[in-house]
Amino acid sequence: MLPTVADVLALDTVRRGSPRVVAGGDRLDTRVRWVHVGEVHDIAHLLRGGELVLTTGVALPNEPDKLADYICELAAVGASGLIVELGRRFVRELPRAVVKAAEEHGLPLITLARETPFVQITESVHARIIDIQLQELRASEQLHEVFTELSVEGASPAEVLNQVTRFSGRPVLLENLAHQVLACDAAGGDTGSVLANWETRSRAVMPAERTAYDAAAGWLVTMVGARGQDWGRLILLCDGPPSPRDIVLAERAATTLALSRLLERHQESLERQAHGTILTGILTHAYADPDEAAARARAVGVPLTGRRLVSAVIRLTASVGTALGEQARLGELAEAGAAACREAKLPALVGALDQSRVGVLLPLPPRMAAETALGALAERLRANFATPFVLAAGSVVESIKDVRRSFLEAEQVAEVAVRQPDGRPFYRLPDLRLRGLLHLLRDDARLQTFAERELGPLLAYDAQRHGDLTRILRIYLDAGRNKAVAAQKAHLSRPAFYDRLRRLERVLDTDLDDVESCLSLHVALLALETFRREST
Repeated sequence: MLPTVADVLALDTVRRGSPRVVAGGDRLDTRVRWVHVGEVHDIAHLLRGGELVLTTGVALPNEPDKLADYICELAAVGASGLIVELGRRFVRELPRAVVKAAEEHGLPLITLARETPFVQITESVHARIIDIQLQELRASEQLHEVFTELSVEGASPAEVLNQVTRFSGRPVLLENLAHQVLACDAAGGDTGSVLANWETRSRAVMPAERTAYDAAAGWLVTMVGARGQDWGRLILLCDGPPSPRDIVLAERAATTLALSRLLERHQESLERQAHGTILTGILTHAYADPDEAAARARAVGVPLTGRRLVSAVIRLTASVGTALGEQARLGELAEAGAAACREAKLPALVGALDQSRVGVLLPLPPRMAAETALGALAERLRANFATPFVLAAGSVVESIKDVRRSFLEAEQVAEVAVRQPDGRPFYRLPDLRLRGLLHLLRDDARLQTFAERELGPLLAYDAQRHGDLTRILRIYLDAGRNKAVAAQKAHLSRPAFYDRLRRLERVLDTDLDDVESCLSLHVALLALETFRREST
């Protein structure tokens, strides 16, 4: 920031001259762009504005009217102030006409009672101005480097806003054109206070220019968009008029955000990113308290407080084949899930949780059952998205602090349901029956010991001989112990299949016609399947 007239008066070289402000004392915060020594009365046409003029007054006219014109011309060109050294032309004080004109035009007017080398003043002020300009240049270069790197790396909105906060020390937000907050960095402050009643406050601030400061709100606002299509606003919360550096910072960040969106390929929208960030924050306890999560959700149009909440996880049942394809398809699934919620008039947080799952946090409307809401979501989602998927839901909870437990349950249900979907609109833990129970107990050493005791000899036999008896056992049990059907599914003749069964009985030392023995083996096979899929 350029020094003010008050800053100049505080310099030792000026203070030695015993300065006294005789007019324009309320304008000492005027910025000084340069210091100019002038001993001519028609100096105004040589100035460009922002100059602090030093003079002894030896060349000024005697007539009061012409002295007043001199002051008027300085004010008209935007001079930041006038310092007059007394003793040569004006001995003890300035003429009344000069003081009166300076007051009328709001021009700071200062007298120096002692002789002062003007060169010392100009050197001191110019050195400070040049130093400030160098600092600004270095800061501008650093800002350029940081945001160029963010653009190249395809940084997320949250990362861009974090850098804005680092440079400015002020809260900053990115919102869409519907005044929903897509990203927010409170600069270490209370996020809830920053986001309180956000939409109403934001709609009241509508600058006519692309970048403008709203003094009433204390907001520096700049539009975000490219190619003539604006899609959001970057808002820097200021405690006073922004500096030129703040303006450059906001505009550079807006350009980075716009460029990132132009360069997006196979990525989820900013809305989905914002929702996903909130969901991840809730699940990882990233927020200081539930109120912050509620405030962030409310800022994107999803009320979570005072509602029953149900968590859901959506997973594709088949792999696309490539990581890029998986990411693109997952983004499409998240967008389809959000569209389904909108169509069902169910405001919800919908975003990708990782590379394979889309999360949904659904605040239930009053008097609506979870099954009704999930059914409506599933129906519209299947209408919007053709690729097979499963929708798994957790238990209904009463507060945000219990959402993580609901999501963990939904994830467990999805992991089981995605392996053997049976066409249900959605899955909950009771729907999975034995497979669900085994999945929940997959880390229990007792279940692992049971499976090993039942199948250990068979697994060892197959491993040593590269056999397929484990597969034959699974086919036999899945066929309901119907040997003819099982032989057909195994693509073996009946005699060959019967021979495999007799070999199985010898290896396992059991009777495959015994119902209880087959039940134990079947449970062990299901548990083994759970262990193996969990490790892959």
